[in-house]
Amino acid sequence: MPISVSPVKSAPQVAVPALLDRDHSILAFNERVLNWAERSDVPLLERLRYLCIVSSNLDEFVEVRAEPHLIAAQAGDSKGLYTVDTFQHLATSLHALVARQYALYNDKLLPALQRQHIQIISHGERNTAQRAWVRQYFNREVKPLLIPVGLDPSHPFPQVANKSLNFIVRLGGKDAFGRSNEIAIVKVPRVLPRMIRMPARESGGKVLLVSLSSVIRAHLTDLFVGRTVDQFSQFRVTRHSDLAVDEEDVKNLRTALRQGLVHRHYGQAVRLEVSAGCSDYLANMLLGQFELPPESLYRVPGPVNLVRLTQLIDLADRADLCFPPYRGSYPRQIHAGQSIFEQLKTADILIHQPFESFDGVLDFLREAVQDPNVLAIKQTIYRTGPDSELMDLLREAVRRGKEVTVVVELKARFDEEANINWAEMLESIGAQVLYGVVGLKTHAKMMLITRREGRSLKRYGHLSTGNYNPRTAKLYTDISQLTADVALTTDMENVFVHLASQSKLPPLKKIWLAPFYLQRNLIAKMDALGKSAGQGNACRMVIKMNALTDEALIEGLMRAGMQGVQIDLIVRGACMLPAQVPGQTENIRVRSVIGRFLEHSRVFYFQDGGQEEMYLSSADWMNRNMVRRVELAWPVTDSAQRERLKEECLMVYLHDQVDAWDLGADGIYTRVKAPARKKARGAQSVLMARYSRNIQGQ
Repeated sequence: MPISVSPVKSAPQVAVPALLDRDHSILAFNERVLNWAERSDVPLLERLRYLCIVSSNLDEFVEVRAEPHLIAAQAGDSKGLYTVDTFQHLATSLHALVARQYALYNDKLLPALQRQHIQIISHGERNTAQRAWVRQYFNREVKPLLIPVGLDPSHPFPQVANKSLNFIVRLGGKDAFGRSNEIAIVKVPRVLPRMIRMPARESGGKVLLVSLSSVIRAHLTDLFVGRTVDQFSQFRVTRHSDLAVDEEDVKNLRTALRQGLVHRHYGQAVRLEVSAGCSDYLANMLLGQFELPPESLYRVPGPVNLVRLTQLIDLADRADLCFPPYRGSYPRQIHAGQSIFEQLKTADILIHQPFESFDGVLDFLREAVQDPNVLAIKQTIYRTGPDSELMDLLREAVRRGKEVTVVVELKARFDEEANINWAEMLESIGAQVLYGVVGLKTHAKMMLITRREGRSLKRYGHLSTGNYNPRTAKLYTDISQLTADVALTTDMENVFVHLASQSKLPPLKKIWLAPFYLQRNLIAKMDALGKSAGQGNACRMVIKMNALTDEALIEGLMRAGMQGVQIDLIVRGACMLPAQVPGQTENIRVRSVIGRFLEHSRVFYFQDGGQEEMYLSSADWMNRNMVRRVELAWPVTDSAQRERLKEECLMVYLHDQVDAWDLGADGIYTRVKAPARKKARGAQSVLMARYSRNIQGQ
């Protein structure tokens, strides 16, 4: 059934408003995530987890997005996309967000943890027995791994790895050779845990933890016998970490990327974090060493790496302070005990993760591996993690003599090493491993099974909006589709052949493929709706995705909105489209939903009068997805399944009154307020409850 919408008079053609800044939109998304850490209705340890998530997100943001702003500032550029002003504005926003994080950590979360008898205990708070235990721990576990480096002409400033914990120390007195070299660096190995729980005999029935930085601070003098420690500070430097490899100029992409991974840890410095009490002398010395301006210095009143506080959550071991465990139901369209291949001959199967478990996908592959009639398995791999049952199944398929072809994307950011390892393992046992097309990332998610049935070969496919990662499948919302549709699986086969041979792609019947047709077809669809709306028809779009930054698609949306198309955009993260601007984008509404699970599904709904179309996709509406990646969008043609997706992926989010944020004409997101006297639930809570009933009925 089409979504109800009345015809709207076409808006006059006017100049389109300026787009919102992408980087600041990313930071605004992290502010919305941080709100979960601020909410009193969220379990305490989950609030801490959201704080850590924001810190991890900001690390990646700085590693990938900060360098061009910094280079422009250092060059004094005043024109272009990156300038002195953009650097200043970005630094101001980042400093404000970091200050908000640490204020929340110190003023709210730490006191709340202490009320729950969970405490990070500093050196000054430890009693005699506790100090003795910490000293023993330092001497036994820490000191043997530390090598302090005193700086002099023969001992230059050591290489400091990206995001590693270090100490800078200013010493008094003279060294063993009578010299007064005063600066030393202590590099802290990553293998050491950043949080240590004290034994019960020292904790008095509480959960008492000590930070590694506190342990080292308390015993710095032990590392410099005969010297005094006059000043010190922990510090962490963040480096530009986006790997750049000229694929046209390398003979072996895998070898080049493995070499590049070594250098990633020592790229250009873009941010310096120090303790709040770090002296100006030490701070300025570090800024000079890393060639950074003062705006790149972050003085933090706490640990320089909040991400590592996730260890506290595990060490506290307090299930009552976490979300109740959630286990997705087994996919309701898959009948246990029956062949999935036989079920697909009747109808396609949709799996809504994580409300339904990824086990359905694994069972599909497992049946293919164990079925002697299955001859070949083809699959794309973008992110699957270092320990994957799915990859074990592919390995077993090779062992059983099936033809296994895997397109492994080696350039999946921050997953390069895991993917290289998987590629080498699969090649070593005889699988055909491909690395996609030079210059493009293969971001499409698809698996194709070829099975002998009688005298013919039959194809079965899996398409997904998300990755083949069993771990994140429990944390991300995504849609999986299992299908035996001949046109769809033929398209999939043609795409696999294209990726392997790089031959000309034949016309596809159902799939919209980037970088060839996806952007073009989306723009054509929007223009057709705009034309229809201009003729007085009721037209509607509801688009759910993770990011909207592609200018051509944004212009298409604004064009359609000005012609009268009613448009709802559910965009989790960065959105550059200015919504609700009177006379310009007043027919476009932008909503972001931040929940317990990471919103990850991409669903595109188009309505022209009584006609509906819906597509699922691996692609966000970003320029890189449209022109620099291999991406898929495919139609949902079954009306019942379309209704299900419309309700579960679109309408329930448009009615969310708990976890939703609406973008205003001023470019600012405002959290939606539930009506008074009405018990409201977020979209994810509604879906969790709905699928929990399925579990109870199993």
